[in-house]
Amino acid sequence: MTERIITLLIVDDHPVVRDGLRGMFASDPGFDVLGEAGGGVEGVELVLRLDPDVVLMDLRMPAGGGVEAIAALTRRGARAKVLVLTTYDTDSDTIPAIEAGATGYLLKDAPREELFTAVRAAAEGRTVLSPAIASRLVSAVRKPAVPADGVLSAREREVLELVAKGTSNREIARELFISEATVKTHLTHLYAKLGVKDRAAAVAAAYDRGILG
Repeated sequence: MTERIITLLIVDDHPVVRDGLRGMFASDPGFDVLGEAGGGVEGVELVLRLDPDVVLMDLRMPAGGGVEAIAALTRRGARAKVLVLTTYDTDSDTIPAIEAGATGYLLKDAPREELFTAVRAAAEGRTVLSPAIASRLVSAVRKPAVPADGVLSAREREVLELVAKGTSNREIARELFISEATVKTHLTHLYAKLGVKDRAAAVAAAYDRGILG
């Protein structure tokens, strides 16, 4: 029986990384790279248009972060499985990505065969985590959750909705007719209420709690 070809989309802001991954997967007849994107916003558009089996997603990108892109794909009901491939393994990166809907999380130093195996597993819907990431997640799960200490105000919710769309502080200030300093104040308050430390974690927590839908 012929092994089915797994279709891929690569989302990374570094052209050298995209070229390297494309070349690596092109060397194996079991994979077909349908396209590539340099940021999360473009990545979401391509995934919805090309419908790949698996998306290799970087996290920190100027043109739309990976966590926001993963959350957007989850909301849109995309069929593709997202495998995060990044250099970052901190809790503030790992946990929001998994919460947003990523199927797996690997670091860019993963050997070629490990990456191939992970993509095949992701295509089948299996969770794939590098050992370092798995141990971090176990530790994080064992920590007591930080309770939210209040309900978000209408303005904080507006700011959070714009953050979830990947809007910058400057753009949020312009859209809501407030100063950037006020935007930062609102972010500080909603971070405290959600028990998080950054934008990505706030978005993930908000979807998890049903604040954003």
